[in-house]
Amino acid sequence: MVRLPRTAVAGSMTSMTRRGTRLTTGQDRGRLSPCVCNTLRMVTRAVTQLYDDVLRPSGLRVTQFSILAAIARMGEANLKVLEDTLAIDQTTLTRSLNLLERDGVIERASHPDGRIKAMRLTSKGRRALEVARPLWAQAQDKVLRELGTNAWADAQRRLTLLLHVAVKKRRLGRKRRHVQPSSALRRTRPLTPMRAGQNQRKNEIRQRAKSRPAKRVSAA
Repeated sequence: MVRLPRTAVAGSMTSMTRRGTRLTTGQDRGRLSPCVCNTLRMVTRAVTQLYDDVLRPSGLRVTQFSILAAIARMGEANLKVLEDTLAIDQTTLTRSLNLLERDGVIERASHPDGRIKAMRLTSKGRRALEVARPLWAQAQDKVLRELGTNAWADAQRRLTLLLHVAVKKRRLGRKRRHVQPSSALRRTRPLTPMRAGQNQRKNEIRQRAKSRPAKRVSAA
């Protein structure tokens, strides 16, 4: 098993921000984007397809397997807990849960707060997970044999940091969007040239109106 030196890994990541990185596996497979998001999505799509292919006999996709495995670990879980644990947006997670519930592998669990949607595995879901676990292990082994467990551990630490950064920045962005400017700030916002000109014309009209002599009203 060959482990790349940490400096080599860091150097390759730095160079990726300056130019696209070639993928060569016997032939040129393309060029990775310098965009962090595009690169991660490209890698994720390829790895997801690999896991989905291996998991196909179980009838589960790897995203469904991850949700079932998380629920199995916790016994039961609500939407918010799963959203935080798996870092899946609420819309996508709700759609996946609805499909799993429709297929009879999960069911609603009673919760003191009726507004909270808690889910647990059914007997069918536990059987599906038992079938999928060794298949998932096969897919995991395929990747780690090529990548190396040490290289993956190092990549996992870096990706964990990236995940925390992305989640933190997203939450800060949400808070800023929710903060509305006060009425005082709205009144004192700087005038654009157009608004300044309009205000000046209004003031001139008022001044001319004040300077005009009052009309005399003749007696009846």
